[in-house]
Parts: sequence; structure tokens; C-alpha cells
Amino acid sequence: MKLGTAIAEIMKREGIEILCGYPVNHLIEYAASADIRPVMVRQERIGVHMADAISRVTSGRSIGAFCMQHGPGAENAMGGVAQCYGESVPVLVLPMGYARRLANIDPNFNSSQAMKAFSKSSEPINIAAEVCNIFRRAFTKLKNGRGGPVIVEIPADMWNEEVPEPLNYTPVLRTRYGADPVHIREAAALLVAAKRPVIYAGQGVHYAKAWPQLRRLAEHLAIPVTTSLGGKSSFPETHPLSLGSGGLAVPRAVPKFLGEADVIFGIGCSFTETSFGIAMPKGKTIIHSTLDPSHLNKDVEAKVGLVGDAALVLDALLEEIGKTVTSDRDATAVAAEIAASHKEWLAKWMPKLTHNEAPLSPYRVLWDLQHTVDINNTIITHDAGSPRDQLSPFWKSVEPLSYIGWGKTTQLGYGLGLAMGAKLAKPDKLCINVWGDAAIGFTGMDFETAVRERIPIMSILLNNFSMAIELKVMPISTEKYRSTDISGDYAAMARAFGGYGERVTKPEDIIPAIKRGIQKTQEGVPVLLEFITSKETEVSRPGT
Repeated sequence: MKLGTAIAEIMKREGIEILCGYPVNHLIEYAASADIRPVMVRQERIGVHMADAISRVTSGRSIGAFCMQHGPGAENAMGGVAQCYGESVPVLVLPMGYARRLANIDPNFNSSQAMKAFSKSSEPINIAAEVCNIFRRAFTKLKNGRGGPVIVEIPADMWNEEVPEPLNYTPVLRTRYGADPVHIREAAALLVAAKRPVIYAGQGVHYAKAWPQLRRLAEHLAIPVTTSLGGKSSFPETHPLSLGSGGLAVPRAVPKFLGEADVIFGIGCSFTETSFGIAMPKGKTIIHSTLDPSHLNKDVEAKVGLVGDAALVLDALLEEIGKTVTSDRDATAVAAEIAASHKEWLAKWMPKLTHNEAPLSPYRVLWDLQHTVDINNTIITHDAGSPRDQLSPFWKSVEPLSYIGWGKTTQLGYGLGLAMGAKLAKPDKLCINVWGDAAIGFTGMDFETAVRERIPIMSILLNNFSMAIELKVMPISTEKYRSTDISGDYAAMARAFGGYGERVTKPEDIIPAIKRGIQKTQEGVPVLLEFITSKETEVSRPGT
């Protein structure tokens, strides 16, 4: 069989049902022939972001895949691949490459070499007979250990090569590993003896599907829980023990309880130091559970290291703790303390959350959004900058994998592809992205992709006609030359693409517009709701 037929068959056997792509990459046609749905984007980065979301919202059980042309197509995809690497997301990336005789001649772009620095593995196909071995290695990397993008480059002169039949490929195994029992006993003793423990949950809880165990541990020892943005929704934020999630902007309870903690238990997290995550206070006893031992002592000093799958680690901890703590501890006092902190913090922010004048407060828009949608049946994500910081502290996620968050550097326009990928993977969910007028300038053309590919997402645009994040650091450019002023009628753009677009300027119109948008998505129409907002720059930072 031809190489493309063999690759498509391997992907099919591995359960891949959708191939995001940008032509020309001949794998698109081979995949379509194998009943793998091709989804074509307007730019490569968006396609990687869509594949990213497919992997995320399925806990890596359905691997997102993206293919693109060689040279400039592969170059354009690099930002999305780097994002997957930084966020440990398993994505199969299948660039075409230059013909083998040209692949290593400067200045030709060689994906398997150029992307090696930010991929879990990277390999070209140089011999057709080796295709099964190459993809066996690739999928083993994708399905085991800490996630990350895997590159398989297909040289342009390989498509007519023959692969021996019958195709010798069986879907690869998926393994888990757990922590040393000695370290489990040490961690259990620390948690049982702690006076003010806090659990910090990362996205490893999502990939391990360890949500019941996390909740059980918190309730058994009456431990408050906070999450990274990547781990947000791993613990229900309406729970009395929830402190909320932590990023650049946080509920006040997060820094308060972390600052007063004697033991911090990080589960399924890297503790990577980043401007977009919680800064861990110094001098705390830290238990660090991670899938990757290279994360231990990378950014914080760990007293105990638990290397392994988050579910296996939590199972072992619960069993060990159960030997000495046989009934649930009383959480009444700590829950009351958390509730009081939330109440005081929300009281300060309520004027913004309920602001009733024009231009609209972005906080009012997102507050009304949260109280209008069926939150149990919604997956939401945000873009970089202000939308992230205005959404993440206040949005209360309840169901696992209902919030696609990230905690490191991110390209503007990321959220649109995430929402589309989430909708492809979870078609029964209302999938929302929240972005600003700067972000839409990067990826707005791909709203047309949502229309053309019949992906009915709801896109919430907070338009303040300005790169708001720049106002404080670019005063001369802003005031003298108006360099950060952005204008545009993006609702009209959505309509021009064939979707539903509506511009909202009055507070009383927010909820009706959201309801109309939900109805349109249920009818299969992509929606862009444009809210004309004030130039808010204040966010709920630690200590505010």
C-alpha cells in the first residue's frame, strides 16, 4: 500500500477521527479516504490549537492531530507546537518535508530538526518500510508519561513509496506508574499532621482523570484546594473547600491560605515559575507529585517527591491515610473561613461585576455570561491578557474539563482554536472562547473556519478599541500617536462570514444577546457577540 494509505490506517487504528490541517499535505486526502474527517483552517497555528483542545478535553484519550505543507506552512505552525510543549499537551504533528535529497540543505526548513527543541520526540520518515516502527514510537510517546507534541515529518518524495502488506501495526499500550511506597508514607504523615495544609492541583489531575480521588482527599482531611489555570475544573469551585484557581489574577482566598499554609501538596503540577501562575510562598513544606521527575526541585524545593500518575498517587495516599484517619475530619471551621474570605473579596468586586452603565464593564459581561449559560454543559476558554484575568478568578467551574486554562506564555488568538477543537471533540457542549480586540486581529479570519466547517461555537469579544494591556506601559505612544487604538465592527465581520454576529452596547442587552447566541449555536450556527467595553486594566491580583 502507498505510504499515505498506511499512515491514515495507523491513525485510524489509534482512534484518531479528526485531522486538522492546511493544504497542501497529501495526508489530508488519504485521511479522508479512511473516513478521518479533515478540518481545514485559515492559518496553521489555529489548526494546532484545535488539535491541542481535542487532546485536552478528552484527557489525552483522543489524540489531536495536525498536518501542514512543508516550508512556510511548517514554519507558521511553530508557535502552536511550542505552546503544546510548554503546556505538556500530547498532539501529533505531521508536517510535509522537503524531498530527502534537499531536506538537510540550508536554508530549507527541516521540521524534524527545527521543532526538536520543543517537542517530546521528532523523527522523519526516510524509509517507507519503517513507517510502523516510527508511528509505534510516536504514539508510545503520546500516550505515556508527561504529554507533549510529537513530530513525524513526511518528505515530499515519499508519497509514492510502498509499505509492505499486511500492515504490521497494533495500537500501542498505555501505561501508568506510581510513587515509591516509602514516599507515600512520608507524604501521608505530613498531611495528617499538618495544621494548615493546602492542595494545589494541576492539569495532571485532568489527564489522570483523578477528580474523585482529589475530592475524596480534600474532604477526608478537610484540606482547602486551589488549582493552576491548567488544573481549573479539576475540583468543583462551588465546593466549600475550594479557594478558586490561581493565575495572574486570583480570588483573595488563594494567596491568603497559601501564605498561612504549613504544608502545600502539589498534585499533577510542575510548580513552574511563571508570571501567569501562582507564586508559591517561601519557607513552606512542599509535597510535590508529578509525572515527570525532572520537575522535582526545578522551581520549588520539595520535602517529598511523589513521581507518578496523579490517580495512582492519590489512591495510594488515601489508602495510607485511611490507616490512621478513619473518618472525615470536620471541615466546618475551614469552610467558614473560606466562605468569609470569598464574601469579603466579592463585595469589593461586585460594583464591577454588576456595573450598569455604558461603556460596559467586561466584568459585568462575564458575570452575566456565567449566570446565563448552563455551566454544567459548557466548556470555556480565554485568550491572553485582560480576558484571562477578567474571567479566571470569577468563573466557577463545576464539571471536570469544562475550563481550558493555561499557565505559561501564550500567543494572542489562542482561545478561538481551543473552542473549535473542544466543540469538535465534545459536540454536545456549549463551547465558548473569550477574547479581546487585540487577539481577534491575530486569528479572527478563522471564525470563517467555524462557519465553513460547521463548528457552532460562541465567541465572546470584549472590544474596548484599544490594546488595553499596553495603556500603562505605552503612555506616549497611546496619547500622542494613538498607536494602541483599534477599531472595527467585528459583529459585522462574523455576519459577512456567514455566522451570527451581534454588537452589544447597553447593560440591559447583555443577557438577551447571550440567550440569542446560545439559541443560534443550538441551530448549528457559529456566534460572535461583540461587547463594547470600558478600558479596564485593574485585575484581582494577590493581596487585592
